[in-house]
Amino acid sequence: MVFELNNIFKDYMQGKEPVPVLKDISLSVDDGEYVAIMGPSGSGKSTLMNIIGCLDKQTKGKFIFDGADIMKCSDRQLSDIRNMKIGFVFQNFNLLPRQSALENVELPLLYAGFSRRKRREMAKEALKRVGLEERMNFNPTQLSGGQKQRVAIARAIVNKPKLLLADEPTGALDTKSGDDVMELFEELNNDGVTIVMITHEPEIAEHAKRVMYIRDGMLHSGAFNSRIKKEENEE
Repeated sequence: MVFELNNIFKDYMQGKEPVPVLKDISLSVDDGEYVAIMGPSGSGKSTLMNIIGCLDKQTKGKFIFDGADIMKCSDRQLSDIRNMKIGFVFQNFNLLPRQSALENVELPLLYAGFSRRKRREMAKEALKRVGLEERMNFNPTQLSGGQKQRVAIARAIVNKPKLLLADEPTGALDTKSGDDVMELFEELNNDGVTIVMITHEPEIAEHAKRVMYIRDGMLHSGAFNSRIKKEENEE
């Protein structure tokens, strides 16, 4: 198992009053799964992503990631988990504009302490895996949106993480580039990469093998999503 969320609650303080954002969420993801978490703005999906990505901690409940109880981890341990065990793919790529594609992909390896030679070797391999070996010396300003996202995906998988966590990965792309990225995700998953993808687009979520739906801070199965669609169509 990659991670398990048990009865997770997350509150934010508004003045002296707690505002509930996540309400009693439980979810487990096994090795090799491809899960989409779908929901509209304000549903709590970004907060849930931050917790799964060890960028934030829950108010209550238990979160186990690769055997570690996250609430008991030190800041250093959390940093190591984020760098070595989770690959992040963001909507807006988050690439360094003055660094080449190769240098961008090398960054997690630099933080992890790999030698320069090993960093270069692993980064080239990752770029080849996403079909960008001929663009490795290009800066992000010389790449299309789809190519930038492929660089970001190469950076996310270069450490061979336990989990690829994607937040609206096609949000800044045109339809063709978005389809290409989804095809790449399917190839990676077929090769054994575990993926959790956050999205508000049904056609993107359909690429996953399991779809969950978050609404008003509560997580439901894909069957709930189908019922919501039916109710909306009847109105």
